[in-house]
Amino acid sequence: MSENASERKFSIANHKDLKVFQKAMDLAMKIFAMTGRFPKSEEYALSDQVKRSSRSICANIGEAWRKRRYPAAFISKLNDAEAEACETQIWIELARRCGYITDADAAQMDDQCDHVIAQLSLMAKQPGKWTTHRSK
Repeated sequence: MSENASERKFSIANHKDLKVFQKAMDLAMKIFAMTGRFPKSEEYALSDQVKRSSRSICANIGEAWRKRRYPAAFISKLNDAEAEACETQIWIELARRCGYITDADAAQMDDQCDHVIAQLSLMAKQPGKWTTHRSK
């Protein structure tokens, strides 16, 4: 059996089963740990912003999954998740330029964001594979 055939047999019960959600959650947890090392002066600024945007990626994926009966709403929430991933990349770059994280850590998290964005984009381009609404 091919890898694709075995993947198609996997049932997605909820948003937590989506690989994109799992990757986004891993990124949010990495960012949570990383911000603990930021200066105290960034607690209510950069730290809060990057944590909020990274968590919002996950939340929007969950919301998209629950709205999959309505293709337009599903796509809209995926687009929101993409925007939050891009915002997260910007905060990561700011943290790197401020010297709060290493170039290597920034590059790794940026790559994770790119991967999440690519998966979200693919889902939005092919909503029929994910939505429950079937046109007659």
